[in-house]
Amino acid sequence: MQIASYIDHTVLKPTTTITDIEKLCAEALQYKFAAVCVPPLFVKKAVALVKDSEVKVATVIGFPFGYSAVEAKVAELVLAIIDGADELDIVINISAIKNNDWQFLANEINTMMPIIKNKNKVVKIIIESGILTDDEIIRCCTVYAAAGVDFMKTSTGYAEKGASVHAVELMRSHLDKNIQIKASGGIKSYTFAKQLIDAGATRIGCSSSIQIVNEAAQ
Repeated sequence: MQIASYIDHTVLKPTTTITDIEKLCAEALQYKFAAVCVPPLFVKKAVALVKDSEVKVATVIGFPFGYSAVEAKVAELVLAIIDGADELDIVINISAIKNNDWQFLANEINTMMPIIKNKNKVVKIIIESGILTDDEIIRCCTVYAAAGVDFMKTSTGYAEKGASVHAVELMRSHLDKNIQIKASGGIKSYTFAKQLIDAGATRIGCSSSIQIVNEAAQ
């Protein structure tokens, strides 16, 4: 298994600098990671840095808490598309889940999907699985599969709990095979990354990417 091909090499800290982005993209090119995941401010820069390579550029929408207005998320994703992002990692409205307002969540994603699909971009829906019940995760699988998303993603990395093998297995067992799973949040070792992949994840979002690749090589 070429672990690098599963990895979205990520820097999303609020203090991210241009130097961080240059380093991230250089490492992604060197190690042949699947994608770089950068804050919206740096999409245009990342696109220029990985130009003419296989490395995709992902960014986040509604990050990290997901409770921005739908109109704000739409504005973010339109700008990200204009700036050249290939993949859009969208944080859903977690407050709506906790208020059992599934109609709001369906309306939110159905407002965004036509814009994304019209431009043939990849959409990954971040559900923050670490703070959801199993029933809530399963309900998310139903809502977002119906909307036609490309990936379900476990976590932002900002909640008290990130990715887990249990969450990935649960999502995998309640999603069609054509919907992929991205595990992210607290993935710092090859052993854990491999467990998540074995459970059904096809992407791993992390900042410890090089450490993971080096451990895999050993």
